Amino acid sequence: MSREYFSSNPAAPFSDAVLVDGKTLYLSGRIGLIPGTTKVPDTAEEEAHLVMQDFQRVLAMAGMTMDNLVSVQIFASDVSLWERFNVVYRTYFKDKLPARAFLGSGTLLFGARFELQGIAAKD
Repeated sequence: MSREYFSSNPAAPFSDAVLVDGKTLYLSGRIGLIPGTTKVPDTAEEEAHLVMQDFQRVLAMAGMTMDNLVSVQIFASDVSLWERFNVVYRTYFKDKLPARAFLGSGTLLFGARFELQGIAAKD
């Protein structure tokens, strides 16, 4: 089994993603922080856009797009944000949606509302 590790922050205690056998990408949990800060934006929608854009960035490191996602887990500090997240989430996919879970998590790092973790696969 071969593994390729992707990391944009060598000081972080994790890799952004790990590609196994050149086909399956495991994405670490991502939160939607304002770039260059440890702050979340004012609205849930802005935060959802930031976390989705960060997912896109990590996928691109491995030569993938959102269409390569096969499974996504969304951890939410408040499950009542489900529809507000979904309105943004749907705009990031062209056709088929990955399998998904939306889980209530309680408090997230830096006061984030959402944390995403996923698995992507190359065709």
